[in-house]
Amino acid sequence: MKIKISEVFYSLQGEGIQIGTPTVFVRLFGCDLRCSWCDSMYAVEGRDFSVLEINQVIDNVLSYQCGNVCITGGEPLLQLEQTLFLTEKFIEIDKKVILETAGHRKPPEIFKNPETIVSMDCKCPSSGMNFKSDLQNLIQLKSKDQIKFVIADDNDYVFAKKIVKQNSFNAEIIFQPVYGSSISEIANAVIKDKLRVRVLPQLHKDIWGDIKGV
Repeated sequence: MKIKISEVFYSLQGEGIQIGTPTVFVRLFGCDLRCSWCDSMYAVEGRDFSVLEINQVIDNVLSYQCGNVCITGGEPLLQLEQTLFLTEKFIEIDKKVILETAGHRKPPEIFKNPETIVSMDCKCPSSGMNFKSDLQNLIQLKSKDQIKFVIADDNDYVFAKKIVKQNSFNAEIIFQPVYGSSISEIANAVIKDKLRVRVLPQLHKDIWGDIKGV
């Protein structure tokens, strides 16, 4: 089976409930959304990718001897069969698998497995893609999963707060600033509004900056 790969690298998880945890990232190529603030456009369009046998990718991941694997993109669920195959193989060898997905495609049933985490975006207005988010996909997530709101401005915050207050989500809720914007403003607003969410930075960017492969 062939797979389009942007990059495979070993770093710290920079976002969400596993923030700071050593992780191998498998970045699949291709996405059917175009978020205005996308920080990985090299994995969205163009020719900056490799077409590999999927077992080559698995061997590469195993070479890092790490228990956590993050399948990201792009949008991994565009390569649904490949994402499913990778996840099955990693679970078989006792890896913890995180799927990072944009929220407009339903993850396959394997991501109900307790050894997986679904990190699903709810797109805010500044992304230009908020109309693509599927609320039913968010509602169906489990307590092991997370919903991520990437917030650029006050309008995004008001939007995210409304979604959180109007719905009973099981998943953890993450409010994350767009890189370069103020996390303190989001933190102060969350405290003022008494929201039951986590406010987290993009840790990898705070450490290494906005560069590829970290």
